[in-house]
Amino acid sequence: MRFILTIMMVLASFSSMAKPLSYYFEQQVEFDSTIPTPQEVLGYQVGEWHVRHDQLVRYMEILAQKSDRINFEVIGRTHEQRPLVMLTITAANKLKNIEKTRQAHLARLNNSNNKTAEQPSVVWMGYSVHGNESSGSNAALLVAYYLAAAQGDEINELLNNTVILLDPSLNPDGLARFANWANSNRGMNLSSDPQTREHVESWPSSRTNHYWFDLNRDWLLLQHPESRARIAKFHYWKPNILTDFHEMGPNSSYFFQPGIPSRKHPITPEENVSLTKAIANYHAKTLDENNALYFTEESFDDFYYGKGSTYPDVNGGVGILFEQASSRGHIRETINGPLTFAFTIKNQLLTSLSTFKAAIDNRQALLEYQANFYNKAVELAKDEDYQGYIVQADEDHTRTNDFLSILKQHQINAYPVKEGLKAEGKNFTANSYFVPLAQPQYRLVKAIFSEQQNFADNTFYDVSGWTLAHAFNLPFAKVNSRWGLEVEKTAWQKPKQPELASLTKNYAYGFAWNDMQAPKMLNSLLQQGIKARVALKPLTAVSTNAEVNFDAGSIIIPAGLQTDTNWVTKLNQAQSQFGIEVKPITTGLTSKGADLGSRSMAVVSAPKVLLVGGKGVSQYEAGEVWYYLDRFVGVAPTIVEMERLASLELSNYSHIVLPHGNYSTLSDSDKVAIKSWVRKGGVIWGHKGGAKFLADQQLLKASYLSRRDVASAFDTQGLKYADKDHLAGRQRIAGAIFNTKVDTTHPLMFSFKRDTLPVFKNSTWLLEASEAPFVNILTYTQQPLLAGFTDAINVEQVAGGAALMAHSYGRGSVIAMTDNPVFRGYWYGTSRLLSNALFFGHTFRVSGN
Repeated sequence: MRFILTIMMVLASFSSMAKPLSYYFEQQVEFDSTIPTPQEVLGYQVGEWHVRHDQLVRYMEILAQKSDRINFEVIGRTHEQRPLVMLTITAANKLKNIEKTRQAHLARLNNSNNKTAEQPSVVWMGYSVHGNESSGSNAALLVAYYLAAAQGDEINELLNNTVILLDPSLNPDGLARFANWANSNRGMNLSSDPQTREHVESWPSSRTNHYWFDLNRDWLLLQHPESRARIAKFHYWKPNILTDFHEMGPNSSYFFQPGIPSRKHPITPEENVSLTKAIANYHAKTLDENNALYFTEESFDDFYYGKGSTYPDVNGGVGILFEQASSRGHIRETINGPLTFAFTIKNQLLTSLSTFKAAIDNRQALLEYQANFYNKAVELAKDEDYQGYIVQADEDHTRTNDFLSILKQHQINAYPVKEGLKAEGKNFTANSYFVPLAQPQYRLVKAIFSEQQNFADNTFYDVSGWTLAHAFNLPFAKVNSRWGLEVEKTAWQKPKQPELASLTKNYAYGFAWNDMQAPKMLNSLLQQGIKARVALKPLTAVSTNAEVNFDAGSIIIPAGLQTDTNWVTKLNQAQSQFGIEVKPITTGLTSKGADLGSRSMAVVSAPKVLLVGGKGVSQYEAGEVWYYLDRFVGVAPTIVEMERLASLELSNYSHIVLPHGNYSTLSDSDKVAIKSWVRKGGVIWGHKGGAKFLADQQLLKASYLSRRDVASAFDTQGLKYADKDHLAGRQRIAGAIFNTKVDTTHPLMFSFKRDTLPVFKNSTWLLEASEAPFVNILTYTQQPLLAGFTDAINVEQVAGGAALMAHSYGRGSVIAMTDNPVFRGYWYGTSRLLSNALFFGHTFRVSGN
């Protein structure tokens, strides 16, 4: 059976949120009545309530059961184990042979089949990567219904000429949190007051995923299961168009790309921009027909390749960002009048449908562009004046392998080097990898290794530098010639866990601190009651068959301290689980360095961490600390809002971590309590705003330059109002990478072998280097900028300043960093500073004066 839905122009009613399907579709549409509408499954009209993720998934499952056009699959799971679902939608006869269609689509990219006349374009529809921008996921209900149930020539043309990949919720955990918030604060009589609780989420907001990360910055970095599952599916299909539906401030209108023309990444081909503009005409037409306000080529940029709307641009597709003014709840007063949730959903539906029309009409151009993008990659690489990049592997096998794993997930091949090589004046051992430019992902290779510092437009919406090897603290260089370069034929593959010799009872055991897994392994052993020491100086111990060198920072586990009869069994289990070899030591008398009973063998204890959050603290940076401690250290921090500090017994904790934020609202009694706790032996860490608090309270004996101090160095005489944005762009540090000098002898630097360390900087708050000895652990080099944009005036002010400082305060320790060591989860190089602070922050005694 079928029914006819005739759409009339309907004026929005603000007295009720219930909107029939006739509100959303602006033309006569014939639907199959055997396909259930969203209302028939949900029990309410779309837009009346915020859809929960479980409801969304259930409706998609039902559509797949009822329609022969849809295949439903779970492509992964979130941190909270919610399913990441994907609908593959096309004509029924094509869906039966969907693998053949996929293979033909990919074959065009390998020069084996360049025919595009009869092949469908592949369109990825992605909704609501930010959980509290939920109009997209709610619109996905209507988009899916239309694709499943619509009848007639228009839908047949669409289904016969496209394969649609529908991702109804890019951030299920965030969407679930926000639906609960908005619905639980909704009354029968709706309030449009922007100050009502429904419109003002508590900290942290549901924009983020489980660990409070912005998943729209993780497409390149791949730190989360949502992103890894999505990228695997992206490359499984390689879509021609990928849409990314967002929301923005309530007082705005509607945005769709192209963005600011001067702010695209230089690697993105101009043809991508032309196609984006061609597609934009379809959105303009449909919004014009509905009298909806919109704008383009403003505010948003296409520079950082780690976002949903830009990742396709460096992978042969066209990414399209949509931004709808947000009602946040169900109705809200704005400068344009009352804004209803239903209206925001409708706009997202309209531009979804216009995307489909654009995909049909531009199918040939999209397919040819993508084929040329990949088929000409190797040819373009040959025109470069270098062959690729060599990357030095590290003793930290986990860090090296995770770096190579990210490349592999982006379909970038890295080949083991057979012999050492010198490149750009640096020596690389045979324990290195070569990443050639001449491969299909030529452009992405350049983007990932780019150290560009100058740009046509120096104003950035997001970061301006993200060089992956710098983030992993792996030396790399351009290889200008392949002469003398010998590599393995097979690209890197994830290695198997090593088989380690079983341990039997001995005088002691030791393991190196080099690997990223070492802190987690140590914490696991400490939690199980194993007693351990850290060697503050290098030593050479006698093992069963030979002498073994242990660097400073190595963990020593003497038999004489253990009280658990199964302690050797636990050591065996640990080295098997974490892949770190534990070496037996047969005597406490060493051939070099301190003996095992020396006072230079410092006690290490399982840290009990208090992580301060709440209003005024960056939820991103608090989440990044939480994520690092949870994932890489095995520590469950106690997370408390600032206003609850007074109710805590601080003596229950060994460490306090202050991530970036404004701590000025802390009461005087809280400040006194914190000082007293540190004086009695606590270790406090603060970075960025947290470090500023430590300095303001004179816990940290250091001077600093405020953002205002740094900005005052710029000459503003003669500037016009039109220069305002340009000046602001110069005065900020737009997420760039800086180099620092390292005191490798300091306990906070255990496991760091290089005398320099790249850090990520996105703040102009600067610590001045201390004149006291032994306090400056990381200092910016005299020419510190490595990648990304920073005005020369700011670079000069950064040069020579302190990046990491530490000294004693009473019996405790104060540690401060100007930058976030765990930025977006992928700064493996600096993240070890935080775990070193947890285990070794009590091992040094240094006066700050």
